[in-house]
Amino acid sequence: MPKRVPLDNVEHGSLRVSARGLPELDNVNQALVVPGEFEEVQREFPILLRRDQDGKFIAVALLGLQKGENLFLQDGCWTTRYIPAAHRRGPFFLGVPEAVPGSPEMTVHIDLEDARVGADDGESIFKELGGNSPYLDQAIQALHTVHAGLASAPMLFGLLEELDLIQPLAIEAKLNDGRSYSLPSMSTIAMDRLQALTGAELERLHLSGFLAPMIFIRSSLPNLNRLIELKQRKLSAVPA
Repeated sequence: MPKRVPLDNVEHGSLRVSARGLPELDNVNQALVVPGEFEEVQREFPILLRRDQDGKFIAVALLGLQKGENLFLQDGCWTTRYIPAAHRRGPFFLGVPEAVPGSPEMTVHIDLEDARVGADDGESIFKELGGNSPYLDQAIQALHTVHAGLASAPMLFGLLEELDLIQPLAIEAKLNDGRSYSLPSMSTIAMDRLQALTGAELERLHLSGFLAPMIFIRSSLPNLNRLIELKQRKLSAVPA
């Protein structure tokens, strides 16, 4: 069971956290991503849209062609230049106060039951003479990226739906040995509709701040070819 407590530089001053991934969290073929990181994500992964359990669109970075497969993970470490913020935050969480006058600002919490916490060879959370370590600072930055992104994503996807810019995408990956993998229920940006946008619609997207994230979604699709290459390489390395 998780044990999330407010992070304290005295009580947790000597704690170390492993920067390696957890299989149950990182061995996945999709990672939630948010608009504020689309520019970095699209350089590494395909960004696809799908509906969550409530029927609302979310964005995911595609990491593998099968469930439980992350082709960008090797020996517990990511091989990419960028790691999605939802995975980069480690065992840390934001404690969000009630929206009432005088409420304190969001505080950082740590899950003491997380398997990465307490690793002898892990990263320091705090500097020896006080202050956050670089590791903690990047985890906090990732937390804020996710928090802000979860707030803006419904507005982005709502506008894309309103402008009829989302279309289903049939993904069928065929490998050299004849194997094929399909990924159902995925969507992307409709290129024909994008090219037909009026000046007023483009201006609306631009003023909303969502024009660039929309373009990043579409421009990430060539990374599907890289994903197939990684899968082919992985299968070729496995003895028959």
